[in-house]
Amino acid sequence: MINKTLGNIFKGDKVIWMVFFFLCLVSIIEVYSASSQLTYKASSYTAPVLKHIMLIVIGIVCMVVTLNVKCRYFKMATPFVLLFAVVTLLWVAIAGASTNGAQRWIVLFGLQFQPSEIAKGAMVLATAQILSALQTENGADKLAFRYILMVCLPIVPLIMVENLSTAMLLCLVIFMMMLLGRVPARQLGALLGVVVLAVALLVCCVMAFGTDEEAQKPANQTLTEQTIEQKKEDKSTVERVFHRFDTWKSRINKFLAHKDVAPKDVDLDKDAQVAHANIAIATSNIMGKGPGNSEERDFVSQAFSDFIYAIIIEEMGILGATGVAMLYIILLFRTGRIASRCENNFPAFFAMGLALLLVTQALFNMCVAVGLVPVTGQPLPFISKGGTATIINCVYIGAILSVSRSAQRKQEIIADTNVA
Repeated sequence: MINKTLGNIFKGDKVIWMVFFFLCLVSIIEVYSASSQLTYKASSYTAPVLKHIMLIVIGIVCMVVTLNVKCRYFKMATPFVLLFAVVTLLWVAIAGASTNGAQRWIVLFGLQFQPSEIAKGAMVLATAQILSALQTENGADKLAFRYILMVCLPIVPLIMVENLSTAMLLCLVIFMMMLLGRVPARQLGALLGVVVLAVALLVCCVMAFGTDEEAQKPANQTLTEQTIEQKKEDKSTVERVFHRFDTWKSRINKFLAHKDVAPKDVDLDKDAQVAHANIAIATSNIMGKGPGNSEERDFVSQAFSDFIYAIIIEEMGILGATGVAMLYIILLFRTGRIASRCENNFPAFFAMGLALLLVTQALFNMCVAVGLVPVTGQPLPFISKGGTATIINCVYIGAILSVSRSAQRKQEIIADTNVA
């Protein structure tokens, strides 16, 4: 009776369920360990992790609800989700709450969330529907490419203004979906050429018009919050529109200036996040220091979010960090197997798009933690401490599980036919 009840709740692919629960287990352990700064502010050791567990539980409830939704209803919801994404992105651009110099948050019905998280899923949903509707024997029709760009046009620029890394991540996922959807190579090649030119132009504009305040200030001088606010007030209207150029230029300069520095010459005050993340990785060894024994968590401001993978390496060692990375790889390959069993194109493209979205973001976060790419601010899905992003990611997994259920039914029908 218990097994039957659990089977009715945890439907869908069992491997994906296992991967999800392992990621949640790692998340609870590492968020509890890495939230030392939050526990100090809250005067409670358990308050941050209990809040995180509550969000995971809410996410699981949303995931169970989503996996019981049939794929055809996802298709029906596409225009409404796209409209909601555009409206909320415009809202956050006009009156969004600011975090770390970027307007990314809005409050709706008492809940604070990032519209870009919903916009990513909306774009994957729309792209999957376009690719499936315009599939031919020789691949996607040429019109599919045009329609996908038309959908991207109102969404990607709105995300890019305040969150360039998220926009780049989304564009990469959409491009990979077009590859899977067999969009003509000539169109994809032309798109790559345009993107390369656009990126080069953007970098030139950032380097020309952006201001790296960290590099300009005198040695041993720090910018106070009052000074920063005064600088913002002194900027012209045009400069305020492109205020993110300063952040992007600073990150580019830091990444390009990367060089081997003797331990005694490292300036821990100038770039504390990256420096202490490197220390955490360098002192991890193969087995790590053990859960809860991180020493660098107190010095990395986003140890529980952007740089949580560095804390995982420090506490769980190279073996543990490799295991966490493998969980995401298993998620991707398992979703690919589910997609191959789908009878229709839409659920296959939809599931693969969501899996690529989650796994690519995870790889971005890991590369930042180990210093392979500039700091992007992308959290580690299912592991980093988050708010509504955690719940939305759970909804994405629920959608993949919903697809797995329809693919499983197809296999059962084929099996019954063969037996008969």
